[in-house]
Amino acid sequence: MELKAYLYTNAGGRSCNEDSADYRMNGGEGIFLLADGLGGHMGGEQASAIVVESVLAAWEAEGGELAAVDCRQWLEESIRTANQTLLAAQTKKRNAMKSTVVALVLKDGLAAWVHVGDSRLYHLCGGQTVKVTQDHSVTYKKYLAGEITREAINFDEDRSSLLRVVGDENRCLPESGEPEGGRICPGDAFLLCSDGFWEYLFDDEILIDFLKADTPETWAELMLVRALPRMRPGNDNLTLLTVFVR
Repeated sequence: MELKAYLYTNAGGRSCNEDSADYRMNGGEGIFLLADGLGGHMGGEQASAIVVESVLAAWEAEGGELAAVDCRQWLEESIRTANQTLLAAQTKKRNAMKSTVVALVLKDGLAAWVHVGDSRLYHLCGGQTVKVTQDHSVTYKKYLAGEITREAINFDEDRSSLLRVVGDENRCLPESGEPEGGRICPGDAFLLCSDGFWEYLFDDEILIDFLKADTPETWAELMLVRALPRMRPGNDNLTLLTVFVR
C-alpha cells in the first residue's frame, strides 16, 4: 500500500496565516496534521504551530514502534500532551492563544483520526463520502438539533463559536474515530481542512471533484477552482491536505 499527499495553505485576505499543517510518510504509513490557530496578535499562528510540532515530535519519537491498533488512543493522548504544551506556552507568552486540530494516522492498512474544534476530516471510499467529522461548534449543535440544514452550517452566524479547543484546561476534549472495521484499502482518500476552506464548498462538491481526480494534487486544485472565486474580501486563512491510498 502506498500513500500520496498534497498540502496547500494560503493566508487568504488576512495579514497572517494562523493555520499550520504538516505530514510525515514512510511507505504505507504516515501521519497528517492540520491546526487552525485562534488568538490574534500572532498568538493563533504560534498556537497552531505548537500543536502540530508537538504531535509530530511524539510521532517521530514512537510512531515507528506504535502498533496500528493503538493509533486511536495514541492520537488522543498526543493531543492532550499538545494541550499541556500549549497551556505552558500561554503562561510564558502571556497570551491566551488556542487552536483547533485534526490529525490522521494511516498504518498497516488501518486508519485512525482525532479532532478538536471545527477543522474537518473527510473520508472517501467506494466512490462516496463515508465519514465527515462533526464540528465542535454552536452551529453544528444547531444542525444536530434540527434548527438549521447542513448546508446552512457554512453561513451560520455562530459557526466561529467553538465548544472544544486545544489550549484550554477543560475544553480540550479530543474526539477520535476510525473507518468501520478500522481498515482502509487502495482507492480510499482523505481530506483534512480548516474552516476557511470548507465553508466555501458543499460535501457533494468535494466528492464530485475527488471522482474527477487521479492525484491528491489534482483533487486539491479542482476544489480550489470552485472555492477561490466564492471567497469574500478579508476571507479567513485556508488550508487543505489531501491524501490518496494506492
